[in-house]
Amino acid sequence: MSQDIRDFVTASCELLAFGEPTHREPSFGRLRNELLPRLAGHGFRSIAMETDRVAALAVDDFVREGEGSLDAVMREGFSHGWGDVDANRRLVAWMREYNEDRPPHERLAFHGFDAPMETLSAPSPRAYLEHARDYMGLDLDIASLSGDDRRWSRPEAVMDPAMSIGATAEARELRVIADDMLVALYERAPELIAATSRAEWSRAEIHLTAGLGLLRYHRRATQRLERNARISRLAAARDALMAQNLLAIRNAEERRGPTFVFAHNTHLQRNPSHMRMGDMDLTWFGTGAVIASLLDERYVFVAGSLGRSETIKLGEPEPDTFEGGMQCRITTWGLTPAAAIPSARRRTDAVPEQGYFPLDQAVLDTADAVLHISDGATV
Repeated sequence: MSQDIRDFVTASCELLAFGEPTHREPSFGRLRNELLPRLAGHGFRSIAMETDRVAALAVDDFVREGEGSLDAVMREGFSHGWGDVDANRRLVAWMREYNEDRPPHERLAFHGFDAPMETLSAPSPRAYLEHARDYMGLDLDIASLSGDDRRWSRPEAVMDPAMSIGATAEARELRVIADDMLVALYERAPELIAATSRAEWSRAEIHLTAGLGLLRYHRRATQRLERNARISRLAAARDALMAQNLLAIRNAEERRGPTFVFAHNTHLQRNPSHMRMGDMDLTWFGTGAVIASLLDERYVFVAGSLGRSETIKLGEPEPDTFEGGMQCRITTWGLTPAAAIPSARRRTDAVPEQGYFPLDQAVLDTADAVLHISDGATV
């Protein structure tokens, strides 16, 4: 067993993915905050989190350049309600303090790698396309084609194929316009960057990519499939967009150093993801499965594991489960190579409301290590 995450950072590692088995246990965020300074001392210069990539631009402006205020970026720079999480606030504040007196090439960057959506709801692409349009100085009436934003963001626009906007003539025209804009953005890159900056050009690309992603997602929502298959395909589409974002982040950070990634295990694991959602049984390839197939050993995955938690009312695991076997060796938290964890059974005492995904053999067979927290209250 090791207490140093750097032991799992190989010479070829570009993305070190740290998963959490549930979003509701705060100890994983606290431990992430403890690990990042160690990794910064080991050459890491960025963190990528499961939050909207466009919104996270404001967080990066704050931590790297001091633009805005901590309160504002926590309110506006996070999706999924993550701005209300204390560990995230502490992370952003620490990153700003760390960067304050450092030269630009040594500063830590903050990235979101999620698309601007939830699996079961997605907003209008209008604002994202308009940002790119305005940057490029184009005369395009995006609003007339997109219509009322609420048509896109209502849950039935994703959940009910008959109510989806993605198959309308207006959506198809918007997608053609957005695709043409992306070509033009690259075509005019020398001119645009000379007139503004490479950072502003990149910001326009990020917005335009997000808008295109939303159009593609809404188009997929029109598919009339059996419900399990349909929602699985939507989950796969979201993770595919997340993988594209993560690859783009690596392209931006390649010369500066590796990237620390933090998200749910189901997004980061190499093997196919499974989830029960109500009466649905979903299966899809997550972000980690896509990234690992493209980057091979440059992607390192550390699966998060939890013994017990008062926060989510998770009791002590049975001794013959994966978590139970680690409980007897780990008093607070510890890292173990995945190959060194003996075979055991999957624990069955979790309930869906906890958002907790127990370890199983398929995850372990494809993980590099497991970070086990014995009791959330101790971290």
